[in-house]
Amino acid sequence: MYIENKSSSLNGPARIGRVTFSKTGKSINYGGRTFQSLKGSGFKANFFDVETGERFWISGPRKDGKDRLYAESSAPVEIDAEVTEEYWRDIRGKLSD
Repeated sequence: MYIENKSSSLNGPARIGRVTFSKTGKSINYGGRTFQSLKGSGFKANFFDVETGERFWISGPRKDGKDRLYAESSAPVEIDAEVTEEYWRDIRGKLSD
């Protein structure tokens, strides 16, 4: 999934990583954090961290790699090491060397 922290700005730190869903499907877990949906009430965010209240944009990664809401942002998107090969092969359709 694409995970971008929106709590400080519209172009926050972002990464691609593997998430897990709760048994009920109402929350997402990633990196030791639990996120719940804002159910449409967020501004440029769709989830929040249940412990800190920080707001995030979480979505499936895009095939074209333009995951950021604002394309003019040149900030890098980190890719977790354990999903790098899968991301480039299955999402972007390219094999990494």
